[in-house]
Amino acid sequence: MSEPGPDPGGPAKPSAEAGEGTPADARSVEAPAPRRSTAPASPEAHVPERPASLKVPASVPALDVRDVTVRFAGLTALDAVSFTVRPGTVHAVIGPNGAGKSTCFNVLSGVYRATAGSVRLGPHELTSLPPHKIAGLGVARIFQNLALPPRATVEDSLMLGRHRLTRTGFLAAGLRLPSAAREEARHRARVREIAAFVGLEKQLAQPAGSLPYGQQKLAELARALCMEPTLLLLDEPVAGMTADERRRTAAVIAGVRDSLGISVVLVEHDMGVVMRLADAVTVLDFGRRIADGAPGDVQNDPAVVRAYLGEETAG
Repeated sequence: MSEPGPDPGGPAKPSAEAGEGTPADARSVEAPAPRRSTAPASPEAHVPERPASLKVPASVPALDVRDVTVRFAGLTALDAVSFTVRPGTVHAVIGPNGAGKSTCFNVLSGVYRATAGSVRLGPHELTSLPPHKIAGLGVARIFQNLALPPRATVEDSLMLGRHRLTRTGFLAAGLRLPSAAREEARHRARVREIAAFVGLEKQLAQPAGSLPYGQQKLAELARALCMEPTLLLLDEPVAGMTADERRRTAAVIAGVRDSLGISVVLVEHDMGVVMRLADAVTVLDFGRRIADGAPGDVQNDPAVVRAYLGEETAG
């Protein structure tokens, strides 16, 4: 298993992007908060520190998206979109509902094929690869919908993320050979380290489905980290959370960048979270890129203001 599957409303409905139809969010945005406050917002919102045994990826490649176009019959969902995710940064992709954000993520993770354009992760061209091959190159994604096995323990759920790194064959695992037991022990030790990093070490023995919603979303993030990615795609990671859960999750994402050095591409409608976390922001509207740059510059861009708030009418 290379990554959790897409939500059921994915490729079957190209004309309306999956998960971008939250009524309260339709073509509006809350006032952006000041960017990246250094003081934690609550006792739980500290940036996690990297345990000494939790290794940092040796090299994190840049993600280069160039002139990506996606068409479904007569509908152009993405129109020559370009942006670059610098290694070890958080890059936000934002825009009103129907802007093309989920389509963009589906191209990056191999769920959709681009009609034209290029997506390169370091030396690797991704546009022709299926999702499991892209995951094998170190790209992990979490989807908007929860996809945890509800009766499995949190530890076993996180072990699913170790699948692409497991070398034990079916027969050796079935016979419980010593080599298989040793490899499993190494993977479980790693899972415990990652659970501690996101703050779930005390929940490892609990059924995943019994956790509060915010902790289930953190478990999804931890499972993606268990893949040892160099690039993490986060699709609305704080949607539906309480204020405290949002702060805690945002702190973990900051820790992924600051402590682990992993690149993050973030789609999120909470502009306070985006402006505090993002190093760079790309704004889409009707499938086209309308702004790209630092958060402070983007939030004051007239084209961005028009996209979210609409044109003023005289009289």
